[in-house]
Amino acid sequence: MLAVALVGALLAGALTWLRRRGFPRLTGNGLRLRRPRRLEMLDRLSLTPQHSLHLVRLGNRTILLGRSPSGLALLDTAEGRSDAEEGAR
Repeated sequence: MLAVALVGALLAGALTWLRRRGFPRLTGNGLRLRRPRRLEMLDRLSLTPQHSLHLVRLGNRTILLGRSPSGLALLDTAEGRSDAEEGAR
């Protein structure tokens, strides 16, 4: 009985490790590869408890969004990487 529990724990650990490495996942629709993320949160600045600025990258575009109780507003967009990211490289 202990051997069965040990094998089950080893299998669960191996599956978790493989998923973190990007191994294909088995879903209800079959085997699916993990795609690289296109949307990335770069920075967030709280102005008040209900107002904030969000710097987001979508593909090669950098987008500045403003959030308030009335919703989101597109404030600015830029193509390519930001100056701060270029300096960090």
